[in-house]
Amino acid sequence: MTDNKIRGTLRSYLRWPLMLGILLIVMNIQIYTVSLRAGFIMSAYTAVYLLIALLLYHFKRRALLHDLIDYSMRFHVTVNTVASNLDLPIAVAGPDYRCIWENKQFRAKFSSSQRKRFHISSAIPAISESSFPDSTESTGEIHFHDEDVYYKVIIQRVDLEKAPEPARENAGELGLGDTLYALFVYDETEIVHYIRENYDQRLDVGLLYIDNYEESLAMVDDVRRSLLAALIDRKINKYMLNIDAITRKLEKDKYIFLFRHKFLSQLQSDKFALLDEVRNISVGEDVSVTISIGIGIQGDTFRKRQEYARSAIDLALARGGDQVVVKAKDNILYYGGKSIQKEKNTRVKARVKAHALRDSIEAADKVVIMGHTIPDVDAIGSAIGIYRITQVLGKPVRIVINQVTSSLAPLLELFRDNRDYPENLFVRSEEAREFIGGGSGVLLIVVDVNRPSYTDAPELLSLVSSLVVIDHHRQTGEFFENPTLSYVEPFASSSCEMVAEILQYAGDEIHLKAAEADALYAGIMVDTNNFMNKPGVRTFEAVAYLRRSGADILRIRKMFRSDLAEYRVRAEAIQNTQLFMNSFAIAPCNADNCASPTIVGAKIADDLLDINGMKATFVLTAYEGKIYISARSIDELNVQVVMEKLGGGGHISSAGAQLTDCTLHEAADKIRNILTKMKEEGDIE
Repeated sequence: MTDNKIRGTLRSYLRWPLMLGILLIVMNIQIYTVSLRAGFIMSAYTAVYLLIALLLYHFKRRALLHDLIDYSMRFHVTVNTVASNLDLPIAVAGPDYRCIWENKQFRAKFSSSQRKRFHISSAIPAISESSFPDSTESTGEIHFHDEDVYYKVIIQRVDLEKAPEPARENAGELGLGDTLYALFVYDETEIVHYIRENYDQRLDVGLLYIDNYEESLAMVDDVRRSLLAALIDRKINKYMLNIDAITRKLEKDKYIFLFRHKFLSQLQSDKFALLDEVRNISVGEDVSVTISIGIGIQGDTFRKRQEYARSAIDLALARGGDQVVVKAKDNILYYGGKSIQKEKNTRVKARVKAHALRDSIEAADKVVIMGHTIPDVDAIGSAIGIYRITQVLGKPVRIVINQVTSSLAPLLELFRDNRDYPENLFVRSEEAREFIGGGSGVLLIVVDVNRPSYTDAPELLSLVSSLVVIDHHRQTGEFFENPTLSYVEPFASSSCEMVAEILQYAGDEIHLKAAEADALYAGIMVDTNNFMNKPGVRTFEAVAYLRRSGADILRIRKMFRSDLAEYRVRAEAIQNTQLFMNSFAIAPCNADNCASPTIVGAKIADDLLDINGMKATFVLTAYEGKIYISARSIDELNVQVVMEKLGGGGHISSAGAQLTDCTLHEAADKIRNILTKMKEEGDIE
């Protein structure tokens, strides 16, 4: 229904002549008071004016309306033509998000194959119903791309309730409801190009350290030493020239380099081939040079990127070296890490850390010692060693154990009901929280774990005033914030080995008791699988110290004998083992009837390594709603890399992970997919 009545300003404009006639009448009356003759003359002119005004209003009104309608139609056609032919794609959608109008550009680019009243998302899949704004005050903005063309869509809401009555009536007749959405599509390809170009031109900061510079050069004579150093330097500089990097040598074994961000993808595609190039330099028998690289990206400033690079190189060294760590604000990427870190013969670091640990304990009023969740013999053995230091220094101490497994129970029996040890030495997290109290002057010592989420009681971390971390696992992207002392040595066989070394330098008055020496010895023995996995010179030196302190191997062996039920579980798991790629063993472990299912899984993984041709083993154990994965290898696969892809970690030859909301079958498929991808990328030969 249409309404042709003249309204508003136009109606007032047409009536102005008549309204001026009233002014003339008033004027005429005043002239009569001055002169009757002049008043009669004025009345005649006024009458003529009013007559002409009435005739014009009556006869010209229809012609004026016709001209206005003609103008509005021509204006509407012009606007419609402009909108239809506009280079900017435009569409209008109804309240059901279906298109009711589109211009030529929109149809040509997005809806040429669509029928009438098509849903907007069928033309532009990036737009969903949640993309449309809820009110006229807000606008929707969506970015998407079609091949190499990038678009931005602005969606504006139009409420017809606020529109004039005819517009509402027409919309009602068409069944459009009270809401329309206008979509404007902008081509932002050029803007995206310049943004990317600007981003690619940003300088990333890298730090390169030679891991074993002094040890490698010490293996050659003086003549070859300078040649070897020059060869390493030449390979590094030549590699950096390929990415147009600015390289500067800070020290004899340390470099800093700056390069444009666009070259990072090139480095990632060749998986930082410099690692292999330097490692292949011949130094001597069983000796190779390795490097570590830390790269900082995505920082807003050069200083921030340098901080990221510093954190990345520290993480690369803490993980054992011979690898690259790329650190952004919210992400960390790892490359390399194929070689086993060589243990260092010098014990200077152990002596320095021992003195620092003693100072931290002396400064504390209370000490709490904690390992990882479901603690094993290595965690508790190293905690017992730390207990001896705190006891000699006269500090109250508690060891947190929330769950005692069958493999751990025999060790704890050495200290329970023993007059030399307090009854409340081992406590649960609730009791530890009461012992900590306000937290002032309380030192928390974390052993055998360097990930906060893996500790036995993560809630205790925020309650104490200072923190010490002692661990032998390679670090991951998760780490403790601002520890007072951090002693992480990936080349060490176990935390008990590290604590045994600390005990020798912590003070002459510190002497281990026989039960404590047994605990430390047992931790080393279990983590090295009876000295078959990662034992080094310093491992046997630590064992010799423990033997001198009273450790008895026969007593320890009797302590950790397995029962028949466990052997049956291990035999069943080995029988159900599946081979993948003819060299990887994946075995489900049904250890529901065992008191320590995760420990049994680790033993099975070690047993499977004795099979000829086995590169790595993966044992999956379901326990308490999680899937625990124990991964083992000798030297042909870095199982730490595999486990890190599942959120875990560990060592090159011994690692693990925990999966939630997952079945044994799904976990096995995830391992197969990772191994397949690694083989495709060349990480597995």
